[in-house]
Amino acid sequence: MRWLVRPICGLLALAACPAPALAQRWQIEYFYDKYKSTLAITDFQFVSASRGVAVGDITEAKHQKPVAVVTSDGGAHWQLVDLKESPVSLFLLNESLGWMVTTHGLWRTTEAGKSWERVPGLSAGMFRVYFTDEQNGIAVGTKKRVEETHDSGKHWTPVTAAAEPPGEPNYSAYNWVAFANPKFGIITGWNMPPRRKGLDYPDWMDPEQAMNRRETPHLTYSLVTRDGGKTWQPNSASLFGDVLRVRFGPEGQGLGLIEYSNSFRYPSEAYKIDWVTGKSETVYRDRRFAISDIWLTPDGTAYLAGTLVAGQIRHVVPGKVQVLKSSDYFTWTEMPVDYRATADGVLLSVIDQDDMWMATDSGMILKLVK
Repeated sequence: MRWLVRPICGLLALAACPAPALAQRWQIEYFYDKYKSTLAITDFQFVSASRGVAVGDITEAKHQKPVAVVTSDGGAHWQLVDLKESPVSLFLLNESLGWMVTTHGLWRTTEAGKSWERVPGLSAGMFRVYFTDEQNGIAVGTKKRVEETHDSGKHWTPVTAAAEPPGEPNYSAYNWVAFANPKFGIITGWNMPPRRKGLDYPDWMDPEQAMNRRETPHLTYSLVTRDGGKTWQPNSASLFGDVLRVRFGPEGQGLGLIEYSNSFRYPSEAYKIDWVTGKSETVYRDRRFAISDIWLTPDGTAYLAGTLVAGQIRHVVPGKVQVLKSSDYFTWTEMPVDYRATADGVLLSVIDQDDMWMATDSGMILKLVK
């Protein structure tokens, strides 16, 4: 597999964007706005036109309270649900059944997020789960761990191929799972040794050092299956940046997202994937736009969502939320977004062209309306 090696950078969509179409706009449907209290949404998913769930933590002074924000009527009403542990990620299979990875383990809902029960068996340190049906799922996490379950998450066994790529396990992780169809799927991850002593301060503490620090390549991992997870083929390649997302569409289409450090010329890069041939090419990157999520609809339309970069050091000051769309991966159209929407990062969840949603890490949930 070659398409997780750094994408081709010759075909860049840096042409001027056409004027925004006024027919559709991203409008705030929910906003957690309380005095001296903030909601940071960590994951978000709509599973149908009516049911959606966001999970995150409410911070008040030094106290954190994990919560879910749930709707069962397409966003007309939202309900806050208390959680027992801080959420890491979310996976909803259908309108009732879903799983939530937390800092300490795994939880399961049969009421689309309105109530949760702990599922023993999955250890802490996992980032994400992906279920192909009610019984069969994959979990990915730290120390090169990939585990599979065949009883709805009650018991987990290691996927041995995950340990094969080179690199110290303590500095390695798998972070994403995606399936294009019941047979073809991919797991992505990385190996990132720590920087030398004296360079472990956050970028915002020493902006000059952060900007002068040279971006260095590190190992990127991928596990590929073509038989529905019965076997996995491990791969590794040297890459600048981290693969954050892979989304698949029909007939071999795919879209990937790489995020770079503050010292790199671009904050992020979107690239098109042909998962049948293994070819890839860059389709968008811009110094001013930090992409944090991508989506590919069944008709092949691509969406890039993120924030405008407010300064040289990202994630210090929230940026204005921006969404671009393209049907040819060359001409990108900016979509109108509610002027109040600012964030460090955003998440997309799309059911169809009429039901498209976006959540911010600043406690907002927006819908694409006409």
